[in-house]
Amino acid sequence: MAGKGIFAGLPWWVTWVVVPVVVIVVFGGLIATAVGILIGLLFKILIAAALIAGVIYLVRRFSGSSSSSSKSDW
Repeated sequence: MAGKGIFAGLPWWVTWVVVPVVVIVVFGGLIATAVGILIGLLFKILIAAALIAGVIYLVRRFSGSSSSSSKSDW
């Protein structure tokens, strides 16, 4: 594997500490933006699902009592 060849002669702390820190420093803003977008999207999906469920509940509750008599009339 090419990655093992590059890090073969280096100490363990370079591979497990320095490289991840450099990646986080360089791509930190991009990673934070992506995570923020995903969390915001999930929050909006949950809010939309809750609002749709609430509308369905209210429609069934208020139209259920009046539509049962109208169904028997038909």
